[in-house]
Amino acid sequence: MLLSIAVVPLAAERFWELNRNKGLVAAFFAVPTALYLVFGLGAHGAQELGHKGLEYASFMTLLGSLFVITGGIVVRGSLAGTPIVNTGLLGLGALLASWIGTTGASVLLIRPLLRANAERKHKVHVVVFFIFVVSNCGGLLTPLGDPPLFLGFLKGVPFGWTLGLWPEWLFVNCALLVVFNVWDQIALNREQAKTTEPLLEELIEHEPLRIDGLHNVAFLAGIIAVIYASGSGLGSNGAPWLTGIQEAAMLAIAIAAFLTTPAHLRAANRFRFGPIIEVAVLFAGIFVTMAPALLLLNQNAASLPVREPWQFFWASGLLSSFLDNAPTYLTFAAAACGLDGIALEGRYLAAYLQRGAKAAEILAAIS
Repeated sequence: MLLSIAVVPLAAERFWELNRNKGLVAAFFAVPTALYLVFGLGAHGAQELGHKGLEYASFMTLLGSLFVITGGIVVRGSLAGTPIVNTGLLGLGALLASWIGTTGASVLLIRPLLRANAERKHKVHVVVFFIFVVSNCGGLLTPLGDPPLFLGFLKGVPFGWTLGLWPEWLFVNCALLVVFNVWDQIALNREQAKTTEPLLEELIEHEPLRIDGLHNVAFLAGIIAVIYASGSGLGSNGAPWLTGIQEAAMLAIAIAAFLTTPAHLRAANRFRFGPIIEVAVLFAGIFVTMAPALLLLNQNAASLPVREPWQFFWASGLLSSFLDNAPTYLTFAAAACGLDGIALEGRYLAAYLQRGAKAAEILAAIS
C-alpha cells in the first residue's frame, strides 16, 4: 500500500490524479486485509479492525478540522523575497506547525511565501526547504503538530511529553534554516549577476500585510483545548474521554469555523476539499493494511535487528523518508513495545513509557 503511494504517482501520473483511482488502489489492498482480519483471526482480528477504525476517525477528524479552520485564514499583501525574510517565514512556520499542525501551517504560509518570491526565477529550493521545515520538522512539539504524534497521543503518550524534545526540534530546524539561508543568498547573488535589472529593489517593494479571518484563531485554540482536555481527562476524573466525545467536539468546532467564515476568504486561499479527501482515501487503506503488520512486528520484535535508540532513530527515519511517517511511527512503536512484552491493546504507549528511561529514549528516537 505504501509503495503504491510512493511509486504510482511517478509511474502513472494521470491515473493518480483522480481520488476515485486512489480509492481503488486503497480498496485493492484494504478489502482483502479486512477480510483476513475478520475471518482469518476471528474475534481478535475483528476487534483490531474496529480499533483501527476508531483511530482513523480520530485521525481524520483532527486533520480535517485543522485543514478547514486554517483554510479560512488569509494572509494578504506580500513580503520581500530576500533570504532573511524567506528564512524568517520558514522559522515562523516551524513555530506554528506544532500548534496548528504541519498541514495548517503549510496552508497558511505557502501563498505568502510564493508571492514574496514571485519576481525570482530560481526558487524551487525555497519550496523544498518549506516542505522540510514547515511541512515536516516543525511539528515535533505537540500531538497537534504531526499525524504520527497524534496517533501516539491516542495510544497514551501524554500531551506535553513531546515538548521535552525541544532541544532536538531546535537543533534540526535551526540547522535547516542556516543551510537554507546560505543557499538562498547564493541563489539570489547568482540571479542578480545574470541581470541588469535592480532585482533586489524589486524584491524589497511589497504590499502591506494584513490577515483576514482572524476569528478562526479562536477555533484553532478550541481544537488545542479539546485535545489537551481529552488527554488529561478533564471533566472525567482523569480518565480519557469516552470514544466519540473528542471527535464530536472537534467536528463541531470545524463546522462552526466553516459556517462563520465568508466564502470569499476560502476562495482567496483557493480552498477546496480535494486534498483532504485524498488524505482520507489513502489513510483508510493505510490504517486497515497496517493492522496485521503491527501485530506481527509486536509478536516477533525479538527477531528484529533494532534494539537501541540510535537504531530506532535511523531505521524509522530512513523508512519514513520515502514512505509515510504515521505508519512508520506505529510500526517501530509496535516493535519497541514487543521487545518489552507489551501487547498492542488500549493505551499501550503509556504502559511502555512507564518502563523507564530506555523506553523514553527509544520513543523519542522514533518521534
